[in-house]
Amino acid sequence: CWESASSKMAVLSAGFALCGLAASSGGLLGIEPGGGPDRALLTDPGRTVMLYNVSDQKPLGSWTVKQDQRITCPAVYNFETGEYIAVHDSKVLRIWKNEDVNLKKAFKATLSEDVYRLHSHPNVEPLVVFKTGAFRFLDALLAAPQQRIEAVMSEEEVIRWTEVCLEAEQTVLVLITEKKGDYCVYVQKFNPNILLKYKLKPEVERSHPLSFTASLKNKIVMLQSLYSNGCVYKSLVPLHQPGTEEEQDLPKSLLLKLPVSNTTLERAALAVLDNTHIAVLASLPSQNNDVKECLCVWNIKFQTLQTSKVLPQGTSGQLWCYEGKLYVVHGKMLNVIPYRCESSSLSAALGKLKDVRVSEVKMVSSVNWNAFLEDGSELAQPQLQSPAKTDSKRSLRSQKSNKAKVEPEAKRGKQLLEDLKTASLSCIEKELQPIFSNIAESNSQITAEQIATILVSRCVAEPTFYSRDTLIKLVQTRQLSYSLCPALMTIALEKMDVCVLQHCLRQFPDIPETITCACLKTFLSMSDASLQGLSVDVGSVVCYFDVAQEDRADKPADVIQNGFSPVPMEEDSCDVRLVQNPPMLNAKQLCPVSIKKAALLNAILISAYSDTFLLPHLKDLSAQEVLLFLRYLQYLHMKCSENVNATLPGVDVPTTNQIMDWMSLVLDAHFTVVVMLPDAKGLLTSLHKFVRAQVKFYSELNKIEGSLQELQKARHQHKPSGLYSIEVLELV
Repeated sequence: CWESASSKMAVLSAGFALCGLAASSGGLLGIEPGGGPDRALLTDPGRTVMLYNVSDQKPLGSWTVKQDQRITCPAVYNFETGEYIAVHDSKVLRIWKNEDVNLKKAFKATLSEDVYRLHSHPNVEPLVVFKTGAFRFLDALLAAPQQRIEAVMSEEEVIRWTEVCLEAEQTVLVLITEKKGDYCVYVQKFNPNILLKYKLKPEVERSHPLSFTASLKNKIVMLQSLYSNGCVYKSLVPLHQPGTEEEQDLPKSLLLKLPVSNTTLERAALAVLDNTHIAVLASLPSQNNDVKECLCVWNIKFQTLQTSKVLPQGTSGQLWCYEGKLYVVHGKMLNVIPYRCESSSLSAALGKLKDVRVSEVKMVSSVNWNAFLEDGSELAQPQLQSPAKTDSKRSLRSQKSNKAKVEPEAKRGKQLLEDLKTASLSCIEKELQPIFSNIAESNSQITAEQIATILVSRCVAEPTFYSRDTLIKLVQTRQLSYSLCPALMTIALEKMDVCVLQHCLRQFPDIPETITCACLKTFLSMSDASLQGLSVDVGSVVCYFDVAQEDRADKPADVIQNGFSPVPMEEDSCDVRLVQNPPMLNAKQLCPVSIKKAALLNAILISAYSDTFLLPHLKDLSAQEVLLFLRYLQYLHMKCSENVNATLPGVDVPTTNQIMDWMSLVLDAHFTVVVMLPDAKGLLTSLHKFVRAQVKFYSELNKIEGSLQELQKARHQHKPSGLYSIEVLELV
C-alpha cells in the first residue's frame, strides 16, 4: 500500500552565492521578480536597488538614492510599462527605466500618506498599499498624488504582512494586522470592492504568528501561517461571502508540527513550494540535540521531512521563493538554492524504497576525492548509466573488483573530512600536503571548496583555531573562488588577516564590490607599524619603490629636452629646456605609504569590479582614507609617466588605465567632501596641473601625426636603390 500512495518529492540542489551584503544591513528589504526570466530585483535596507541575472550571478543594474534618503519598501518591476518603482522616506515615489543611471532625475511624486508596500504582477496594474490599510492602483494615485487616503484600520493597528493573490481575472489583496497581540486578516476583493475581515483566534500556549503565505484557487484564499510554537496552520477564506463590518473568527486547521521541543521560535520564515511541500527557515534541534539554523523542506501530505540544509553562519530569518529558487541570507551573503519537485511515493518519502539513481549519484560524488586522498593517484570518474544501457560484456567479477576498489577510498575520503573537523594545525598541514601537490593538476574545485568550508567553519566556531597557512595554500591552488567559500574572506576581514586577503584579491575573479571596499578600508586604516611583522608579498612593488629616496637629493639635475617631465609645465613650456629641481621632484615622488601597504593596495587596484556597484560602497571610506588613497594613486601615475611605455615595472602591477579609473571613481564618490577639505587643496591642484601637462604634451604629439603618416606612406612606396640609401625627413 505504501507503493500506491504517490505524491511529489522535493529536492534541494547545491546553492550558490548571488552577491554580498553590507555587514550592518541585517538582511534585505525584499526580493521581487526583475521583469524577465531568471532576473531578481534586490532592495537593501539603505539606499540601493540592484538587478541581477541569477544563474550567472551577473549584476545588470544598480540605483541609489541620496545619502540622506532611505528606501522604505521593496522596489518592484512594472510589467505593463517596463519601469521600476520604489518608495523612499515612506512618502516619495520614484519611477525609472533600466537605462536611467541617476535616480535624482527619475520621476518623483510625493504622496499624502506613508506607503507600506508595493505589489506588482504580470497583467495587473501595480498596487500601492498604505500604512492606513487603504490601497490605490498606481495610475489612479499618480493622477492626484496628494489625494486624501482613508483609514481602513483602527488606531494602534499595524500591518504585519501583505500579499496579492491572482486567479484568472480575480485579484485579491490580503493584509495581516496586529494590535496589542491580537491579529486580524483583511481580504480585499476588487471589481466590486468588497472587504472581508477576520480575527485569528489566539493560541492556548500564547504563541504568535511569525510568517504567512497566501494563495488563491477556485475563488478560495488559502492562508498558511507559521506560529512560534512550531505549528503550521491552514485557513480557508471563500470569496463568495458578502462584505461585513463585523469581525468573524477565522477557523484554522493544523497542517504540520515542527520538532521544536520545548523551545519557542523567535523568528522563522515559511514558503510554499507546491501543493504538498513547504520550506521552513528556522532554528531546529539536530540529531545531536544542538539547535541549528537550517532550511527544511516538509511534505505536508505525508508529514515527513524531505530534506534539510544547515546554515552555520546564521541567517536574517528571511526566505523568498521565485521561479523554482529559494533565496536566503546566509552570513553576509545572499544564497540561491534551486529546488525541484519530483514524483515520489510514501515509501520513498519515508526512506523505505531504494532509489537506484540516487545511489549512483552518491557514488560519483565520492569518487571526486579519490584523486587526492591517496598519494595523488587519480581515478577516472565512472559515468552515470541506466541499468538498461550498462555494457552487457562487462563481467560480474570486474564489477565486484571495481566496487571493492572504490568503496575503501571513498571511505578514506570521508574519514579525512571528519578528521579535519577536530585535528590540530600541524596534523592538518601534514594530511593535506599530498592534496596540495596534486590538486592543481586534477582541476578539482570540489576538493578545494570542501576543505576550505570545513576549515573556515572551525575558524568561526573555535576562536583559538586559525589555519592561515593552509588557507593561503588553498587559495594559491587557483581552484577556489569567492562564490565557493564566501566565508573565507569574511573571517579574514574579521581577523584583519591582510596576507589571506591579498592572495584572495589576486586569485578570486568573483569578489563582490562590498568585500573589495571592505578590504580597501582595512588596508588604508592599518598603521605601518602593524604591518611590520606580517609576511606581505611585495613583489608587485619592489621594482619601482624607492627604498633610499633621500640619497637622490645629491644627484645633479637632469635635463630633459623635447619630452615629458613629471614636473607640471605651464602653457608655453613645451619645446624648451627643462631643468628639474631635485628637491622638489623627490618631494613629489615620495611614496605616501609603506612598501607593504603599497603591495596591498596594488592587489585592490588589479581586482575585477563593476563601476556601478563599486561606487556606492566607496562612500564608506573616511576623508583621511580617501586622501591617502588619492596620494598613492597620484604617486603611481607619476611613476608610470617616468617610463616611455607609461607602465609600471614588475608583475601584478596596476596599469595606467586602472590607476586613472580608480582615481576617477574615488573622486566621484567623495568630490564634495574632498573639495571642502583644506588638506586636499594641494592634492587637487597638483592633480589638475599634472593632467593639464599631459594633455599639453599629447597635443604636441598630435601635431606631428601628419608628418609621421607621410613617412609611413613614403616607406611603403619606396623602391630599393642599390645596397643602401640615405633619406632625410624634415619635420616643420
